[in-house]
Amino acid sequence: MKLIIAIVQDKDSNRLSGELVKSNFRATKLASTGGFLRAGNTTFLIGVDDSQVESVMNVIRNSCKVREQLVTPVTPMSGTTDSYLPLPVEVQVGGATVFVLPVDRFEHF
Repeated sequence: MKLIIAIVQDKDSNRLSGELVKSNFRATKLASTGGFLRAGNTTFLIGVDDSQVESVMNVIRNSCKVREQLVTPVTPMSGTTDSYLPLPVEVQVGGATVFVLPVDRFEHF
């Protein structure tokens, strides 16, 4: 048995949740916040048999897309900010960060 932890951007959360249900996989959703962009994320906890891992990975891969987004860097805390003009920077967001962990024991009450 494996525990799949998938961290996805909130924009992909509903699509992924719906596709997991359609594919008959159960998941627990947790609200989370990313460190770099300080944007809303959703963390999915999905417990599956070893043979189902690739099926879940395909659902995640097809539901969570990488996008380009413009972000304005944070003003530096030290030094003078008189000449600092923050220009937007294009970064990739979205997609999914996925961890697959072995489960030593599972019980359902």
